[in-house]
Amino acid sequence: MCGLPSFHPRDGGGRSKVVVVMGATGTGKSRLAIDLALRLGGEVINCDKMQVYAGLNVITNKVTPEECAGVPHYLLGVAPPDADFTAADFRREATLLVDLIARRGRLPIIAGGSNSYIEELIKGNGGEFCSQYERCFLWVDVELPVLHGFVADRVDRMVERGMVQEVKQVFDPDNNDYSKGIRRAIGVPEMDRYFRSEGTAVDEVARRRVLADAIDDIKTSTCRLTCCQLEKIRRLRTLPGWDIRRVEATEVFLKKGKEAADEAWERMVAGPSTQIVQELLYGLKNDDLELQSRGIKKDLSNKTVAFTAAASALESRFSTTTGLAVVGAAV
Repeated sequence: MCGLPSFHPRDGGGRSKVVVVMGATGTGKSRLAIDLALRLGGEVINCDKMQVYAGLNVITNKVTPEECAGVPHYLLGVAPPDADFTAADFRREATLLVDLIARRGRLPIIAGGSNSYIEELIKGNGGEFCSQYERCFLWVDVELPVLHGFVADRVDRMVERGMVQEVKQVFDPDNNDYSKGIRRAIGVPEMDRYFRSEGTAVDEVARRRVLADAIDDIKTSTCRLTCCQLEKIRRLRTLPGWDIRRVEATEVFLKKGKEAADEAWERMVAGPSTQIVQELLYGLKNDDLELQSRGIKKDLSNKTVAFTAAASALESRFSTTTGLAVVGAAV
């Protein structure tokens, strides 16, 4: 549909191929998904249960249009904030999207840290998805002490980007229920006490302490989440049919400076992951991949208004049937 080079991702038996990028929060899943999409002619389906809701872009760490780099993204910010988008909902919508993307000769790439969504997609509805699609699982892994330091620093950067003001927009003094919708996102319940102290007899020094405590709680909750995510991935990895390939990314996070980190990312993560996908799903050699990749990059660099129009047509068609949208298709 988009006029980009296609890999025709089907095996000899006619089954479409799909890539699933897994990992704890903060490990670079979205970056890898975009890298693979640019190199292999793919489109990305979000699998983060908080990013699926509209709003709170900073605290849920949604990819920006610039970060999408022209790669269409689906299931990002499409559910109402107070909705209950379940794992079954994800399975249903993701299955439709995978089919839609594959029918156009593109590679569906599912990326996100909500392993319960991925498990439901693979095992739910009697395993129907597995019977229709050949799967390639990639696990981006970072040693926990390094990752915990990174996500703590990321929370500080979120504060600088307006996280507190963003969360205040969804704060409701008459509602202390944080069990539904986007209000479950880490960072929302932790800020409740701080917002409730506004306009009270609590002085500003004390309020600043309350805010600092809330930020520390957000960091602790995020680190706890990474541990739960890793535990789930390790469990899934032991099950039949879950051939999850681990990609070690710790070195990237230890590098000083963007140039050194980017070099490590290509060498440790993007390059090996691309090779895994091409070998498992396409049977291509390195030389074949280089020729295909060059063609895709050249085409992407010369995208015109036609690409945006095509993506808009897809959004209109899909939103009519499911209420979901495509983002990141425009340059």
